[in-house]
Amino acid sequence: MASSLRGEVKKLYKNLLYLGREYPKGADYFRSRLKAAFLKNKDETDPEKIKQLIARGEFVIKELEALYFLRKYRAMKHRYYSDDKP
Repeated sequence: MASSLRGEVKKLYKNLLYLGREYPKGADYFRSRLKAAFLKNKDETDPEKIKQLIARGEFVIKELEALYFLRKYRAMKHRYYSDDKP
């Protein structure tokens, strides 16, 4: 059981690291915060607590994706629609 959770944690870290490349404050800022968050919980051994932390990480992934989608939407809207209101 612990090995499957370990794989999930690694996958979560890699996904977050990949998503952090486009973070508004910069990839280095995101990477340092991500590393600190994972190191803070590195000694956790309770499988239920680890599952909760993984679920929290997946929530963060969804929030980042929403943030990036919104930023891209605003950029596209700005390109194709004028700010002048009739």
